[in-house]
Amino acid sequence: MDARNHTLRLFAVWEQALVARDFAVPRRAELNPPLWELGHVGWFQEYWIARNVQRQRGARCDPRVLRLASIEPQADRWYDSGNVAHDTRWQLDLPGLEATKQYLLETLTVTLELLETPRAAVDDAAALYFYRLALFHEDMHGEAFAYMAQTLDFGGAALAALLPEPPPRAAREPLVFPATRWSLGMPQQAPGFVFDNEKWAHEVAVPEFEIDAQPVSFGQYVEFVEDGGYDEPRWWSDTGRAWLDAAGRRTPRHVEQMRGGVLARRFGRLLRVPLTRPVVHVNCFEAEAWCRWAGRRLPTEVEWEVAAASGALRGWRWGEVWEWTASAFRPYPGFTADPYRDYSAPWFGSHQSVRGASFATRARMRHPRYRNFYLPERDDIFVGFRSCAV
Repeated sequence: MDARNHTLRLFAVWEQALVARDFAVPRRAELNPPLWELGHVGWFQEYWIARNVQRQRGARCDPRVLRLASIEPQADRWYDSGNVAHDTRWQLDLPGLEATKQYLLETLTVTLELLETPRAAVDDAAALYFYRLALFHEDMHGEAFAYMAQTLDFGGAALAALLPEPPPRAAREPLVFPATRWSLGMPQQAPGFVFDNEKWAHEVAVPEFEIDAQPVSFGQYVEFVEDGGYDEPRWWSDTGRAWLDAAGRRTPRHVEQMRGGVLARRFGRLLRVPLTRPVVHVNCFEAEAWCRWAGRRLPTEVEWEVAAASGALRGWRWGEVWEWTASAFRPYPGFTADPYRDYSAPWFGSHQSVRGASFATRARMRHPRYRNFYLPERDDIFVGFRSCAV
């Protein structure tokens, strides 16, 4: 109920901004048609819970099993993200706003009724698996509504009130962590839900490392820009330079001024950004370029996890922006895909591992072992980075 209420509060901002133009948005890789995104949330929940005759088996469910019929006969044709190609979603004969909301209400009602059955009512990991998967899936799409609104430059004070940012805090000195052997990933006895790409814990040798206590700030990034960082080829990888030449970027996305203070657009408003805030809307190429300029490097996934799990009492801060790591998104040893096959496996090798959380991430999604992942050129999400000593 909390996830659904949050989704609808976020979408109310979309209604105010876009209902007059029938929710039309540009066809771009980082966007989805808003009514498709909303309907997909309900479809995913219904597909894996109400329509899934093996839902009680949890991660042992056979995803190929025949599903029960949907409340909406056209639901699979409209909302199945695994079979409805992204570029075709703008041509779908999607239902209107009220019909979409009714579909969400009806699917949620059935979900809640099923959740009250005796077997699901107890804390049985298998019986609750798909309820938790649907919950976190909706949380992810709620954050997507936030960063899509940022991309489309609307939302203003309404979205800022729903997604408050923490106040700026003073910088802390980098932290040094001694060499260790770290259990990377979630232990098999972990209670609650575990995503397949977090399975299972395995020991990794970690040499001593120094890491920033907080993400790189706008103030630190301004120095890179003022020093001609976007124009110096030696700071950029070949792939990064190709992206830079194509994009013509000279500041992070949504930033309109960096000299004499930072002015950036946030949900349709031009705001002066405190220099102590983490730099945001930079892609992995920009993060790597800053690190080379500064004589530092991005942390690996395991370094980030070690610091996040054991550095809180020493001043480690995270959770304002997602953070790029130096690690490609790859499976842990012995990986096997969970029933939702499209979640992790298709993206191994092409995406970059991202850790942490942003101000728009729900609290229940914030965990130091949670693995997020994006294409390295993505800068529309609320993402920044921190650095390590070389």
